Amino acid sequence: MDITPFKDQMQKAFNYLENEFKGLQLGRASTGLVENITVSTSYGDMKLPQIAHITILDNQTLKIEPWDKKECASITKAIYDAELWVTPQNESSHVMIKIPPLTQERRTEISKRVKIMGEETKAKIRVVRQDAMKTTKKLLENKEISENENKINEDNVEYLTKEFNNKIDNLVNTKSEEVMKV
Repeated sequence: MDITPFKDQMQKAFNYLENEFKGLQLGRASTGLVENITVSTSYGDMKLPQIAHITILDNQTLKIEPWDKKECASITKAIYDAELWVTPQNESSHVMIKIPPLTQERRTEISKRVKIMGEETKAKIRVVRQDAMKTTKKLLENKEISENENKINEDNVEYLTKEFNNKIDNLVNTKSEEVMKV
């Protein structure tokens, strides 16, 4: 059995987690904070980078310049709705976001959220693992593979699952340490 499709699914789940971590507000300006925000525009729903240029002015300030200046209000609303713990300022031609420093309480809250996101990703990995195990069992039942091949497939899937769980744990630990660092 080729485990590549299952590995690809696990990699997608891991990549999604990495991308979600970029959107966490960690007390300093980062374009990743707003890149995944969907804005309702006159052209339909679009991701923020598709309708505006995002610039980091300094460690605490983001500037968002929409191609169509009429979209500033929509961008401001979308940022509020995203609950990023920031207050966007609509300057009519652009939107400014001042990133407030994190309190210890907020750091603890974000760290808990990071761990929850990691567990959710591990759950996705377990679902892929179950699918892979069902596939190899079905191949065995249909006599398309031998007992030995089935055992090898199961071992490969287990190894892959452990590998991705370790990657997730390392990413979660690194991000938690980064969040808690004052």
